[in-house]
Amino acid sequence: MSARQRGAGLSLLRSELRLLMVRRRTWALLLALAAIPVLIAVAVRISSAVPAGRGPAFLDRITQNGLFVAFTAMLVSVPLFLPLTVGVVAGDTIAGEANLGTLRYLLVAPTGRVRLLLVKYAAALAFCLAAPFTVGLVGAAIGAALFPVGPVTLLSGDLIEPPEAALRILLIAAYLAVSLAGLSAVGLFLSTLTVVPVGAMAATVVVSVVSQVLDQLPQLEWLHPWLFSHYWLGFGDLLRQPVLWDSFVDNAWLQAGYVAVFGALAYGRFVTKDILS
Repeated sequence: MSARQRGAGLSLLRSELRLLMVRRRTWALLLALAAIPVLIAVAVRISSAVPAGRGPAFLDRITQNGLFVAFTAMLVSVPLFLPLTVGVVAGDTIAGEANLGTLRYLLVAPTGRVRLLLVKYAAALAFCLAAPFTVGLVGAAIGAALFPVGPVTLLSGDLIEPPEAALRILLIAAYLAVSLAGLSAVGLFLSTLTVVPVGAMAATVVVSVVSQVLDQLPQLEWLHPWLFSHYWLGFGDLLRQPVLWDSFVDNAWLQAGYVAVFGALAYGRFVTKDILS
């Protein structure tokens, strides 16, 4: 690869990331995610009491420690809200450009189809990173504002100080970002199949729902380890002392497999796609 081509690729990536972050839709999605911990914190604050064992995990601990707002919000966001927002962004990657008629202009030399596909996926990954970190950081902030903050009791029974608990929040956000990488690759592939971005977005979200439903059926237990959503709730291992990394590693390998497979499918489809039709 020549220096000119590398420069063009980096310029395209910077442009794509800048476009992603200035879009009103991106900010609307992030604000919607940020509203989740705010709603949880306000609901707990104005309620008289939270019955133990009722509602999402960690909900009954919020009044004792505001940092549990972040843990609860990230847990609540995993099944629907995070996949929904990622599906919107990933489904729009290629189909959005094709729908606007700008795809043909992006593919002028020295950009090329492969480089454009990689840049689009990199931008989708950037959102996968921003989404869970938004939930976690806003959760920690609103929790600290409305409730007392102190040592956090982990699932293993150990106590950790607030700075280390904040680090665990960041680790869980990173875990969720990795978890969404496979879904993002699926969305990228689906986006190459159509010029209607809404269709690709909806299909990506449906695939996410189907994967989670299949993961709940005991008759398909043999299939569960191969579903990209199988380890989405495995971040509980990061709330132990010492941290157990098995789920993180297994999840990373699984998502890497989905990225490889659906990245290859997206490549095969995109390089043969008639952008003039």
